[in-house]
Parts: sequence; C-alpha cells; structure tokens
Amino acid sequence: MRLSLAVWLLSASILLITTHVSAEPAPERKPNIVFIMADDLGYGELGCYGQQTLSTPNLDRMAAEGLRFTDVYAGSTVCAPSRCVLMTGLHTGHCRVRGNRRVPLLDEDVTVAEVLRDAGYRTGMFGKWGLGEPESSGIPNRQGFDDWFGYLNQRHAHNYYPEYLWENQRKFPLEGNVAERGVSSSKAIYSHDLIMERTLQFLETADDRPFFLYVPFTLPHVNNELYRETRDGMEVPGYGPFADKDWPTPEKGRAMMIHMLDRDVGRILEKLQQLDLDKNTIVFFTSDNGPQQEGGSKLAFFNSSGPLRGHKRDLYEGGIRVPMIVRWPGVVAAGKTSNRPWTFWDFLPTAAELAAAKSPSDIDGISVADTILGRDQPTEEQQQQRYLYWEFHERGSKQAARRGRYKAVRLSPEAPLELYDLQTDLGEQRDIADQHPQLVEQFRRYLAGARTESPHWPLKTRQPRKRK
Repeated sequence: MRLSLAVWLLSASILLITTHVSAEPAPERKPNIVFIMADDLGYGELGCYGQQTLSTPNLDRMAAEGLRFTDVYAGSTVCAPSRCVLMTGLHTGHCRVRGNRRVPLLDEDVTVAEVLRDAGYRTGMFGKWGLGEPESSGIPNRQGFDDWFGYLNQRHAHNYYPEYLWENQRKFPLEGNVAERGVSSSKAIYSHDLIMERTLQFLETADDRPFFLYVPFTLPHVNNELYRETRDGMEVPGYGPFADKDWPTPEKGRAMMIHMLDRDVGRILEKLQQLDLDKNTIVFFTSDNGPQQEGGSKLAFFNSSGPLRGHKRDLYEGGIRVPMIVRWPGVVAAGKTSNRPWTFWDFLPTAAELAAAKSPSDIDGISVADTILGRDQPTEEQQQQRYLYWEFHERGSKQAARRGRYKAVRLSPEAPLELYDLQTDLGEQRDIADQHPQLVEQFRRYLAGARTESPHWPLKTRQPRKRK
C-alpha cells in the first residue's frame, strides 16, 4: 500500500513538472483601438494646441496623459476623401473617393476595419460614414464593421435633427424630428446625443475579443442648409455656458459644439476606466480636416486655424494639418510631444502593427507605431526621403506635397508651383520657389507621377465662380 502511494505521488509529481514545463505562456491580449474624429475642428481650437478663449479640459488632459503630435495631416481638406484615406491607407492620388461626390467604396477596397476584423477584432462605428449609399458596396457593414449607427452621407449629416439615422442596414426613425431639405421644423432628438449613447453601449458590451471602435462625430460641422435660411448654421440644442456671452450667436454655437465634443471625449475615456479597459486601450483623437469658414461663424473669432494659413477646402496647412492626440496609459509616454510628420493613410498600417495583423502591401501608408510607443524616431534625413501628397477637386484641381521641411502647393494644373519652408514659415506667407529651382523641379516631377488616373476625378483647370 505504501509502495502504491509512493508510485502515485511520484506520478503526480512528474505530471505536475511535465505540465509546468510544457505549458506555453498565455498569449498577450491585443490592445483595443479607439479612433475618435471630430468634423471640421481646427488645429487651433483646442487648449493643448494654443486655444486661448475656449476651454477643452478633457482633450487637454488626454494630451497631458498621452502623446501630442504637431505635424499630423488629414487625408484631405474635405469630408469624404479624408475618411476614405483613413479607412484604406491610400492617399488621394490613389484612393477610390477623392472628393465629396457620392462614389462608394468597392468590394475590392480593403479597409482598416476589415484588417482588424480578420485579426479577431470586434468592430464598431458610430457617427458619419460618407463612403457608400444604402445597398451599395460601400456601406460600413460591407467594409468590415460588425455594428454601426449614424449617417451614411455627409449631406444628410448636416442636419442634427434628422428624421432618421441608420442602424446597420435599416433606417432608425428619430421620433419627433420633422425635417425637409435638411432643415428641421420639429426638433426632439439631437443626433449627436444618440450617437454618443450607442458609442458607450458598444463599450459596455465588450467581450473577450479586442475591439476596434471608430467614432467619427459630426461636431462641430455646420448645418449648411439651415444657414441658408437663418444665416446661423451652428445647430445646437442650447448654448449652455456660453448663453450669456456677448458674442455673435453663431460663435456661441461653435463654442457649444466644441464644448460638447470635449465633454463626450471625456465620457469615453471615463467609461474605459470604469470598465477597466483603459490600460489595454489605445485612443486616437483627431479631426477630418481644417475648420470651416461657414455657418455664420468666423475663423478669426477663436483663431480656429491657429498659426496656420487657410481652412477647409485649402491645401495650405490650415486645411489639412490637424490635431492628433494618442493615449494609452502605461504604454504611450505621458506629456510628450512629437513633431514627426505623418498622415491619415498611415493609420491602417499602424493599427495593423499594434494588432499584430497583416497590412495590405499595396498602400501608401507606413506604420508609425514605433514613434507612438517611444521605440524609435526617424532621423531628419529619413524624413526627407518621404513625400506626402494631397489633391483636391472643387472648382478645378489643386495639388500639394510635403517632404521634410518643405511644402509645395499648386492651385491648378497650369499654375506655377509655390514653395514654402515650414520650419521657418509655418504660416506659408513667403513663397520661396524662385530661390530654389532645383527643389521646385523635384516637387514638379513628383506631382506628375504621384497619382493614378480616376474617371471621377481627373485633374482639371480652375473654373470661375458663378455670379450670384
């Protein structure tokens, strides 16, 4: 009996040792990825980017707890193409949607949501899409998103009190809202509030899978149709802390939109913390392009472009350079600033690297995960090797490119190339093309070969404005 007990103990010990030796360590959980994007928020409209009048405490805190980038660029200077660039990792010389015309993504287009879903991520989107109409190949559910709620096209998204939003592939009625041609006569449900509720619900229903959450808010975009009727397109449910300000009404509206945006970014960060998700979640915050000079609000009132020239629809810095804050407690160094130039088309390969997923090989973007995680910063010489490219097609075709400290802008295919040194002239006030003919020629050759032809967006000369 004693022998049998000894044999049993020896066998158990061997089993325990064998199990301990052969067992592999549990795989490290992939990080959750949250990408929050404002709509027409200016580079200078956040406190952490120099705003003096408006208060943005939650985004300022996010910057203090994370990494603030000074030289990040949107995909385009207007809505739809900027979102296409973000989703596909292709710049506007190569991507499917290069303007605000309703051209959908096709089945062969690969989005960051598809890349992450294939890597085991649960994917959700809440807000404005702009890359495909109902029943087209471009709707979010056919481009990698498991769940989505919001607006399909940008014109519908002008109205903050629409009669319906989209919930996956069906209309979701907003009872009490009555609208005609983008202007509501009965206003019961403010769309942003409902989109925010759905965003928080997505977080509350998180499961064992990592998730990718894309939150393209509509704030602070103007309601253009309302502006045409009332001369005030900054559509808000109330003016809150700005009601008693001695400001023009549209400026109160812009301020309230930015206030709500900041408040709800704070709510997302707070929810992540409450659910014990924030330590394994990387959060990006940005804007889809520069600030709008529309809706009755004037950019100079809050210095919305900051030190930059131009605004939405320009390829000068004010139209395409945007805030970018990245936060991941304990992983991304807190309170740091980086001047590494990168762009929306870099997000797909960056997210893929963070998720240990396979990125498409035929894209324009490169991963900037090393910089975000503090592992590596490219040298000035390395940055000089890379061109960044934009094109824009309204009232003719514009092109721009940046390489290192230099930026080239061409206002139409027949126009001379403008050249700026962003290191000494951030506001692009001094065209130095005459002083650097060799650089101008290098940019000229690059612009000539930077794009593929598109039947929807050929390069065309500038058209004169129609007289009203």
